[in-house]
Amino acid sequence: MKVKLSFILILVFLWHSHIDFISAQPVIESNNSVVLFPANNAKNVNPDTHLEITFSGKPVLGNKGQVRVYDMENNLLVDLLDLSIAPGPTERNMTHAPYTPVPYKYISGNFTNANTKPGTPSGLAEPTPDTFQLTIIGGFTDGFHFYPVIIRDNTATIYLHHNLLEYNKTYRVEIDPEVLVPEQGSFSGISREDEWIFSTKPNPPSAESSLLLVNGDGTGDFSTVQGAIDYIPDYHPERITIYIKNGVYEEIVYFRNKTNITFLGEDRDKVVVQYANREVFNPHPSNITTNEVKGTFPSRRAVFAVDNSSNIHLMNMTIRNLSEIAQAEGLLLNGEKNIVYNVHIVGSGDALQSNGSAYYQNCKVDGWGDVILGRGPAFFKDCQFTAKGPYMWIRNTEENHGNVFINCEFVTAEGKETLLARAPTNHGKNYPYSEAVLINCKMQGIAPEGWGQIGGETKDIRYWEYNSTNISDGKPVDISKRHPASRQLSMQQDSAMIAKYSDPAFVLGGWTPLLFPTLLQQPGDEIAKKGDQVTLTFEVAAIPEAEFQWFKGDKMIPGEKGSTLILENVRGKDAGNYHVIVRNSAGSLQSRSIMVKVK
Repeated sequence: MKVKLSFILILVFLWHSHIDFISAQPVIESNNSVVLFPANNAKNVNPDTHLEITFSGKPVLGNKGQVRVYDMENNLLVDLLDLSIAPGPTERNMTHAPYTPVPYKYISGNFTNANTKPGTPSGLAEPTPDTFQLTIIGGFTDGFHFYPVIIRDNTATIYLHHNLLEYNKTYRVEIDPEVLVPEQGSFSGISREDEWIFSTKPNPPSAESSLLLVNGDGTGDFSTVQGAIDYIPDYHPERITIYIKNGVYEEIVYFRNKTNITFLGEDRDKVVVQYANREVFNPHPSNITTNEVKGTFPSRRAVFAVDNSSNIHLMNMTIRNLSEIAQAEGLLLNGEKNIVYNVHIVGSGDALQSNGSAYYQNCKVDGWGDVILGRGPAFFKDCQFTAKGPYMWIRNTEENHGNVFINCEFVTAEGKETLLARAPTNHGKNYPYSEAVLINCKMQGIAPEGWGQIGGETKDIRYWEYNSTNISDGKPVDISKRHPASRQLSMQQDSAMIAKYSDPAFVLGGWTPLLFPTLLQQPGDEIAKKGDQVTLTFEVAAIPEAEFQWFKGDKMIPGEKGSTLILENVRGKDAGNYHVIVRNSAGSLQSRSIMVKVK
């Protein structure tokens, strides 16, 4: 417990203290009147850094020219991006990149990388002109199509191939003038040997560290989420937290064979992992069928893909797929005993794919249709779903439960109506044990029949509801036209069943999710005038729900057991230091001291 408490206090210190990291990225202008990032001659740069060029106006991306990175020690080419190569397919059935055959080798019951050479699939930095752009992410040696340059406002971000830069190295960058054309003035490229040079950090973080900091400005241990996850060994036995500072991280995140990792964002709405990925752009490997065998899932179309991994905690962030009307998940979760807490997931078709035991709480999921795809089991509590098409395409078998929703909201977009779930079939394959159970859920824009057409035998289908109410008026929904294969539960006849489905362990195959209390947001110090009201509120992630106890100094405040402390009509006697102790069955923590001053 002491180790956990110390770890949480470290996080609190990071959130609410000014930490003086060595700045690797000073901002200066080059002789092309552009701002470089990392700046010329910058030191202590993270090897996973992107390259940025900011112009006075919005630049236009060229379709030819190269970006080259050289090792200054030996002048060898380390990486090359050729803009004459298209990023990836834009239409179905386009000839796609010749992915390497059989990317994994089956050893002792596990799929393991047979080839771990980074870069393009061949391991070289020079892609051939007859392929799409390819990079390896998370050791998936088939490669991902990617955008080598992305322009946002006046900044062009250059994405090097993954894991080619190393620690304790000095690099120089060359950019042909055709790569970027500024809106105003001219850009002659970068060609001089002294024009863009930077040096990476001497060493990586300590291998013993239980906390890794990600910050896009280069002042953390890593600049990207993928860089941090790549650093953690497979099947790590102890929990490691990747704390992500506020910012937009435009990257595909993919990893497999990871365990005991917490991704914790500084602020749910201000930590955004996003990318324009989809099935057309990154199709399934041509040599691997789209199967549903546990232990491997070859999909590459999500923004954030967790593959064959267990005990992963995702908390307090937004994951957004920028593609529209496509098979394009924000989050693809494949593994066991994974927790998603206070995460906003945005996708298109199949916005969230959930395979293996997973627990979701306080999450928002927005999508076009088939918002939740997967074989389950998945337990959702206090979540909100927005869709324009059916909310679910359920594929569980008789081996496990499907999707269970407790106290959730379903809000159909644009004033339209849609179904809770479509027919349990997929290209002729039927899922006769499909299960979706809704308990105490609120709805808006759900068609009267509720559920889609069901073909074949329906005796094992479980499309069940208990106490579904309208969001608009709180009254029970009209169930008179519900699909005949669905069922309405009643407390009088089905109380035992309702209790079972309200228990995560029953739904998730005996696993009881536990989440040590973690502070997501906490108040700062307050200066108030006499007579003012002071409100101090903590936002905490905890499974099961946490209990609170407030203190002033070392004295407990009787009756103050909520997440919010309200001091009304403050007087001088209310000045002092306040803190809260938060506990649940997984453990307890004490917040930092909050100072209240009264003028």
